Amino acid sequence: MEIVWQTPANPPEPHDYVFRNGKRYVRPYYFEFISHVKNRWAGKTIVDLFSEEFKGRPYNYYVSAVKCGRLQVDGEMVHAGYVLQRSQKISHFLHRHEPPVFAEAVQILQDETDVLTVCKPASVPVHPCGQYRKNTVVGILQAENGLAPVFPVHRLDRLVSGLLIFAKNAERAEKFRQEIEAGLIKKEYIAKVVGTFPEGEQIVDANVNYNAREGRSTVEVCDGSSKPIEGKTACTKFERIATNGKHSIVLCKPVTGRTHQIRVHLQYTGHPIANDAFYLTKDVPPRSSKRKAKEMDAPSPDESPPLDSSRNGDDEALTDEEFEFALDPMCTNCPNLAPIGYDEDEEGLWLHCVCYTGPDWSYKCPYPSWATLT
Repeated sequence: MEIVWQTPANPPEPHDYVFRNGKRYVRPYYFEFISHVKNRWAGKTIVDLFSEEFKGRPYNYYVSAVKCGRLQVDGEMVHAGYVLQRSQKISHFLHRHEPPVFAEAVQILQDETDVLTVCKPASVPVHPCGQYRKNTVVGILQAENGLAPVFPVHRLDRLVSGLLIFAKNAERAEKFRQEIEAGLIKKEYIAKVVGTFPEGEQIVDANVNYNAREGRSTVEVCDGSSKPIEGKTACTKFERIATNGKHSIVLCKPVTGRTHQIRVHLQYTGHPIANDAFYLTKDVPPRSSKRKAKEMDAPSPDESPPLDSSRNGDDEALTDEEFEFALDPMCTNCPNLAPIGYDEDEEGLWLHCVCYTGPDWSYKCPYPSWATLT
């Protein structure tokens, strides 16, 4: 079988997706990952580099990949002991399996001349990153709606749902950027939190320190000691919308935009998001094997820019042929659709973006189903 290697230049297509058990899968495909040798990589052999930096595959896989030409340097085959030099181009040709996401459609809210707004389902990344390329909001919009290019004005964490704004041209994207930098944009989210949240406006003005290694933020406040505060200044305003005693729906207005700011500020108030495993306690939960399994899946510069009920994955409506894809003898994920280590029990956070407002515009997104308390 002749292998057709895809690159970021190959757009996602509707037939790339398979729906099963409420999840959207991507048929595995052959892909060329491109990277360039960083300063800290220089002087290492190509096999040592990959076995140390991209641990999602065993050492022997990388030895075989070099021997058969699936790992190349500057477009040429090399030997397993080849020593890398700074800025050289590395190509990793592999059989790419993307993690599944929830099957809900990316719902288009407004489609204007130079602005597009959508409702992002939880679990779907905004743009290509890590193991995700086609299973992203940008990829799905291109495959199913022919919308490309689009420029994300802001981002939502993968497990967060709600309003996403895209500029449809570079000029409008630049205007949005200037308004954001000038502090002219106001944001609103809703969250479902533990317990009875206090009435009236609650303001949390506490620094947020993000630990990239753990993927977790912490709150830092001045306690009168000489220990310096390392986190970035952060402020969030909260207001209770409803409560039933067990849970509360809270309106969240972040004044700043730090990583996991709303989540960690709600934890600080004593009312964390009710299904947020990372912030329900102060203990650091173990990161999933999927996150530990680093691959050469980081987006290249060419790849990444800075609810449909009929898609609930009815197995009976699908045939085995719809799941067929070419198995690759070197692939460490075949014959499964999803990559090894995917967490099947993942759920979306009860955190949803509902509104963005600028100097002369405002865009809103409907509330999710979990926002109704009974």
